[in-house]
Amino acid sequence: MTPGILSDAFFASLDTSVIGLDRAETLPPACYTDPSFYEFEKEALFNHEWLCVGRESWVREAGDYFTTQIIGEPIIVARTRKNELKAMSAVCQHRAMLVAEGRGNTRGFVCPYHHWVYGLDGALINAPAMERTCDFDKKMVRLPALKVEVWLGFIFINFDPKAAPLAPRLAKVAEAVASYDLEAAEGPPPMTGSFAWNWKVMFENNNDGYHANKLHHGPLHDFVPSELATFPESGPTDAGFLRYNGTTHPDASFNPTQKAVLPIFPKLTEVDRNRMTFANVPPTLSLVLTNDLVIFLILRATGPESLEQDTGVLVAPGAMEDPAFEHRLDMIMTSAGKIIAQDMHVDGLVQVGLRSRFAVRGRYSWQEGAQGQFNRWMTPRYQAAWRRMAGHASTPKAAVVA
Repeated sequence: MTPGILSDAFFASLDTSVIGLDRAETLPPACYTDPSFYEFEKEALFNHEWLCVGRESWVREAGDYFTTQIIGEPIIVARTRKNELKAMSAVCQHRAMLVAEGRGNTRGFVCPYHHWVYGLDGALINAPAMERTCDFDKKMVRLPALKVEVWLGFIFINFDPKAAPLAPRLAKVAEAVASYDLEAAEGPPPMTGSFAWNWKVMFENNNDGYHANKLHHGPLHDFVPSELATFPESGPTDAGFLRYNGTTHPDASFNPTQKAVLPIFPKLTEVDRNRMTFANVPPTLSLVLTNDLVIFLILRATGPESLEQDTGVLVAPGAMEDPAFEHRLDMIMTSAGKIIAQDMHVDGLVQVGLRSRFAVRGRYSWQEGAQGQFNRWMTPRYQAAWRRMAGHASTPKAAVVA
């Protein structure tokens, strides 16, 4: 860590990332590379914001569970016999062994190490050979519980027990994507990958319209031109933001035909069918909504320069019953895979560049409106956390350059 980076002056300098896009500059490169900043970021963002961990359909039946991990915390999400959705730590309260891995259906969680048994709600049911341990009461032991909320079929958790509900702060995003009826959408299991770059690099690429006709120039993407991008306003209390991108023809889809090959989501409006919608719920969920397919990306930071990502797709109800579904989906995913490969290559090189002594705080194009929204989401949280941690009543304001 460069001495003095985490300072009043550093956080005041972030003001220039939240002014009008025509004058704003990017965040300092240290925000993407520095281990100490990442540790700070855990408290500033991840310990208090709602974090997407999966889909409710993954735990449809009583006893269903899946595990995941974010900022080093192993998590279990399970459905109880009372049909309650629970999120909890996967760490045994005896010797810190993980009590579950992967996903499946179970009656409870048995720690493989010493066979402590926990219920689907996290309560300790049995602890062998603990009868001689003084003042041990198994009723007082449980897997630490987390707040959980479901939004449009996506499961979110929060480490902060005092966190305000998520849904009211996503009202604008929910309204924008209502025609897709995401609660009812279906999809195959997601794919998980690990990547050697900062989570913000991935998130920024996911919602960046500026690069589309440059990096992805060709028949697989030219029908979604950057100049047709628009960025609805987001407010300071909003938990998500949007990008719309018009298409050169209706019912566009990422495949060689450039037209929808899967059933179109039945409630889409004429406006929906002539654009693609990009919905972002930082710091973990990014959605790409096309007329016949929704791609969702669940980002999980694992370090200052690394993350894991679950990549999944959603389709209209009944679409998966078509005998040709796999072949039609493959038409889209083969094309999307080529686009994603270009993105991945760039993300890796951006991370290399961010480590350079020559990396600067750059300027924005109007086609990067979503990046401005992202900065306006992050920066106040960074500055508020710094005030709390440094014991300041307020963060000094940097001079605004006209």
